[in-house]
Amino acid sequence: MKIAIGSDHRGFALKKALVQYLQNKGYMVEDMGTYSEESTDYPVFAFKVAKGVAKRQFDRGILICNSGLGMAMAASTVKGVRAANCFNLATARFSREHNDANILVLGAGFVKQQMAKRITAVWLNTKFAGGRHLRRVKMFSK
Repeated sequence: MKIAIGSDHRGFALKKALVQYLQNKGYMVEDMGTYSEESTDYPVFAFKVAKGVAKRQFDRGILICNSGLGMAMAASTVKGVRAANCFNLATARFSREHNDANILVLGAGFVKQQMAKRITAVWLNTKFAGGRHLRRVKMFSK
C-alpha cells in the first residue's frame, strides 16, 4: 500500500513519528511536507495529499495539523476525497467501515503519539463494508 502523508508545522513531529512507524510496518510512504516546525499554511499540504489520493497516485493519505479540523475541511473539498478526522479507535474503524474514508486526519494537539499509531493501524486495516454504506458514500459525489 502506498501512502501520502502531510502536515503543517503543528503536526510535523507526529508526522515524523508516523512516517517511521509506517515504514517499519512495510508501507511505502511519501512525505509531502512540511519539513520543519516553521509556520506554514495547512491547506497547501492538505491539497497536495488530497490531489494525489484523488488521482490514485496513492492508495490512502494521512494529514496532521493541531486539531485535524482544518486539514479535514480542506482535503474534503477535493473531488473523490473522503477525509475523516479520527480521535479514537472507534472513529477510525467507522470512517473506513461505513464511510470508505481515503484520508485519515489526526489532530496532533489532541491525539498522543501512541494513540495516533493505534488509530492509524486500525484505519489502515479496516475494510469498507459496502452494502447500504456504498449507497450513502455514492451520494457524496452527486
